[in-house]
Amino acid sequence: MPTKATGKRLMPTHIKRGHSYYTVPSPKFQGEIRMKELTSYNRAAGYLNKLFDLLNAEFFESALSRPTITIQSTPKAYGHFSLRDDTWISKNGATHEINIGAGTLSRPIEEVAATLLHEMVHYYNYERHIQDVSRGNTYHNRRFKDSAEAHGLIVEHRDKYGWSHTAPSDMLLDFVLENGLTDILINRNDYGGYRITGTGAHNGTNAGTPSRTSSTRKYICPSCGNSVRATKDVNIGCLDCMVQMIEV
Repeated sequence: MPTKATGKRLMPTHIKRGHSYYTVPSPKFQGEIRMKELTSYNRAAGYLNKLFDLLNAEFFESALSRPTITIQSTPKAYGHFSLRDDTWISKNGATHEINIGAGTLSRPIEEVAATLLHEMVHYYNYERHIQDVSRGNTYHNRRFKDSAEAHGLIVEHRDKYGWSHTAPSDMLLDFVLENGLTDILINRNDYGGYRITGTGAHNGTNAGTPSRTSSTRKYICPSCGNSVRATKDVNIGCLDCMVQMIEV
């Protein structure tokens, strides 16, 4: 199957569920994932830009121009979107900023994707003059809720910050699986005794519930290293090596 980006044909991965074998497309990033684990800052930053492009194509029909994506410490928040369109300037022009909290990078990749998507919803609404926050850009109103739910997120209400708590929907989980997205294996040590609630609050949220565990499970072939993700417990075998894949 040719990829959209390169037109090259990807080799399939063969998996076994129960007594049946299935062939599924290899992840679009499979070569990068297997050769270059996301253990350096530069690779993580580049990966977030690629993730933005994929989310933009899938959920916004590529309507958003790429902002400057930063990785900075944001105590009590997973990320933020800058309202200023000249937050970053260069000879090539000016851009908004989307930041992903440096201390939250090593969460399950579907959670990082949900945070980035949350901020992209703010960006999308801003471009369309939709006022989706108030009270110093911390309270998320129903306009944000409606837009977030239309773009792959589950939204929950919090008394102080409104419809601010977002999580990956089944659509986003499928997107993560289909694109073979892998966890980022680097994280800034921002431990300060606080825990984060919600995702993407502009000015942070107060301490509260701990971050969620992964919504997916990862299985690896012990022989060749091929990996797949699933949203539930499954029996999977690698048909290339004819061995059972193990959950990690």
